[in-house]
Amino acid sequence: MSGSCKMELATGRRMRGIVIITSLGHNAAIFFAAVTIMNESSLIQIRDLHFAHKQRVVFDGVDIDIQRGGITGIMGPSGTGKTTLLRLIGGQLKPTRGSILVDDENVPRLPRAALYRLRQRMGMLFQNGALLTDMNVYDNIAYPLREHTRLSETLIRTLVLMKLEAVGLRGARDLMPSELSGGMGRRVALARAIALDPMMVMYDEPFTGQDPISKGVLVRLIRSLNDALGLTSIIVSHDIEETCAIADYIYLLSGGKVVAHGTAQALGRSESAWAQQFLHGEADGPVPFHYPANTFTDDVMQSGNVS
Repeated sequence: MSGSCKMELATGRRMRGIVIITSLGHNAAIFFAAVTIMNESSLIQIRDLHFAHKQRVVFDGVDIDIQRGGITGIMGPSGTGKTTLLRLIGGQLKPTRGSILVDDENVPRLPRAALYRLRQRMGMLFQNGALLTDMNVYDNIAYPLREHTRLSETLIRTLVLMKLEAVGLRGARDLMPSELSGGMGRRVALARAIALDPMMVMYDEPFTGQDPISKGVLVRLIRSLNDALGLTSIIVSHDIEETCAIADYIYLLSGGKVVAHGTAQALGRSESAWAQQFLHGEADGPVPFHYPANTFTDDVMQSGNVS
């Protein structure tokens, strides 16, 4: 086979593009080496993902790559399965068909013990923070360390204070969750998510319900912690401005499919009508304003026949 092949490889945490142009003839070895490098840069590979809840199809053949060391945004309207995707990655749900490889382990096929070991390497920031209400801030952070390690209380104390210092809340360690503002609660939950030094953190709607200052703090924390700790981060959100500000790569989901993907800048130039409707908040478009129904005239005429 003659001709040339152009591919873009991701290197480093900030997705720097390297373009390789090579012949598929005598330089085939270079081509396959490049493919190997590209695959190795993905911490998570999702292929041909199908999932349905009862009769409702949530995913219908989805392919997604989550790059190591980067921040990947998963965006789309409410009800498109963004949180479901996180549950599938974490093994809480099993797909109808397809594969989900996390650090080369096929999550749906893992036995329970192996799945639990893998989950210890995953951090999770839940939508509402999900702090344990009967424990103070300190004990919320210490809880996973006490459950999953045999560290001494002295070392656990040092680690808890380090995590709280990283999110700026070391001085709030004795407060109860009910005494925290919404933004503080998310930051405590983030400290707990990184307590076991995971390889990745999944953020489920981290900006929802936050004031502008809290959003700014969370944006800075997610980016700085990701880079400082060498994490891989997945942000599920429909907050466009905040997600686009820190995501290295973004996938837009709708109707069970990936309708667009790329950098924030590339999506802004996308010719996809759906992408433009979502990114600009347009009221009507591929996602219609009106719920499916008969024509208004037909409905009116039928009501006129009611005696």
